[in-house]
Amino acid sequence: MDGTLTYQGIELDAVTALALLEWQAEMGADEPISDDTVDRFELAARPKPAMPQMPVSQPQTKTPPAPADAPDDPSALVAEAEALAASADSLAALAAVQEGFDGLELKKGARNFCFSDGNPKARVLILGEAPGDQEDREGRPFVGRAGQLLNRMFEAIGLARDAVDAEKALYIVNVLTWRPPGNRDPSPEEIAVSLPFVRRHIELASPDLIVLMGNIPCQAALGRRGILRLRGQWTEAFGRPALPMTHPAYLLRNPAAKREAWADLLSIAARLDSGAG
Repeated sequence: MDGTLTYQGIELDAVTALALLEWQAEMGADEPISDDTVDRFELAARPKPAMPQMPVSQPQTKTPPAPADAPDDPSALVAEAEALAASADSLAALAAVQEGFDGLELKKGARNFCFSDGNPKARVLILGEAPGDQEDREGRPFVGRAGQLLNRMFEAIGLARDAVDAEKALYIVNVLTWRPPGNRDPSPEEIAVSLPFVRRHIELASPDLIVLMGNIPCQAALGRRGILRLRGQWTEAFGRPALPMTHPAYLLRNPAAKREAWADLLSIAARLDSGAG
């Protein structure tokens, strides 16, 4: 190549070549065109260099995790609980078989077994829900803030858990004796498995009346929830007169509801004074 600029066989000086380039740019010619023709089909026919073959790794198959053990059949656990409960001829024996029962997973995460508190000969049995954190620590039901309020409530009508006289005493039991994690509500299955022990507990204590303290006891004893609708209405549970009441924890969150709770306490006092069982 001698460096001479040509356009269609005509020699161009530098000034003409630059002017021609600018004109082509204005016309939209933005790609260089060679004077020699190129056979594009010939280029396409040429084989492309082979790409190096990369080794193909076999996909790694993960071994599926072993299936978790299926939960125990609730009906079988209920039957086992019923047999154990029926075998107990005293509260001490019931506490022993219930604490030794392994049909509730809750047992594995709880600190202590919460069987009862108060005087077992009391005319009034309070059925609560389940242990909270403080109850789990101490192994007794209703010892936290809600329990302190419960004490004051019933002391107002002359009843106390530490009273020796059965006429003035309280006996406190929970539907569940093991704390649910995070203070969650017990599941229907947990209630069903616990119910045979609750029923036998009440048979052995033989109270004159039962206070169903909150939704979970109502579900266990009556098969119903909705404590705000049920409270204050006498019914029957486990073959005994029973009165649903709002849980003290609810009263701590809703102080205005204490007036209704006071009305329920007066109803209990009147029932006891009348000698009705």
